Amino acid sequence: MSSDNAKKLPPLRAVPDKRGDETPALPFDRAQTTDEAPAACPYCYGSGMEIVAGRGARRCRCREPHNQANLLTAAHIPRRYLEPFGARKEPCSLQNFFPAQGNGSQLKAFNYAFRLVRDYPAVDQGLLLIGPVGVGKTHLSVAILRGLIEKGVTCLFYEFGALLKEIQDSYSTISKTSELKVLAPVYQAEVLVLDELGASKPTDWVKDTMMQIIGTRYNDKKLTIFTTNYLDARRAPSDETLEDRIGVRLRSRLYEMCKTVQLDGEDYRRRFDTQQP
Repeated sequence: MSSDNAKKLPPLRAVPDKRGDETPALPFDRAQTTDEAPAACPYCYGSGMEIVAGRGARRCRCREPHNQANLLTAAHIPRRYLEPFGARKEPCSLQNFFPAQGNGSQLKAFNYAFRLVRDYPAVDQGLLLIGPVGVGKTHLSVAILRGLIEKGVTCLFYEFGALLKEIQDSYSTISKTSELKVLAPVYQAEVLVLDELGASKPTDWVKDTMMQIIGTRYNDKKLTIFTTNYLDARRAPSDETLEDRIGVRLRSRLYEMCKTVQLDGEDYRRRFDTQQP
């Protein structure tokens, strides 16, 4: 090839992993030969990179299911929310979150969750889902992670008490891990769910650790989703508020990090107690 012709060739550029702007994916059965051995992918021919006409190259769509499975495993979502349970016949998702009839707070929370998944990464705030037990806070947070994982986003789920326990265990002289090793994925995850914020007794160590974790993600502008049973206002004189549990400084940062959405309603788990065998 002459140098003149070479100069006319446009450079090959990396294309963002956005779908829907080119030829639809072929069903798997159309990518099979007449025998049992699969044919080469019609998009990347086994290379793992597909060419987008006039734009450049990106990871091939044929690699996505495996990639999503890896991301889902790495997210450490508890089995209870990844498998059918009780009246829920499928894993927690936005598709099977059903607000109670006439419950505007649950519908509002669903709408915020749906928009976060739809609009990501053009999202500036996470969510702070607050409300009593059994109103769907964890279901929604897991559903958000599943929706984002389908978009190839690195996510992580932690129940806050369990995270604190892992950090404490790392201090043991016989531990094979370290505090930094425990916290590194928490700091680095593109999207993090911290479930049950404020549930642990607010000792000085707990408050300092919360400040370290949340402060780091705040400074790095990492999207975080929190759930908590503690409200911002007391409904009875003996009630503790979220600010009582996590401190004034952290509550202030959460106002900027997250959209606060309060859910109300009855504990859906009570239904299981009335089910007949």
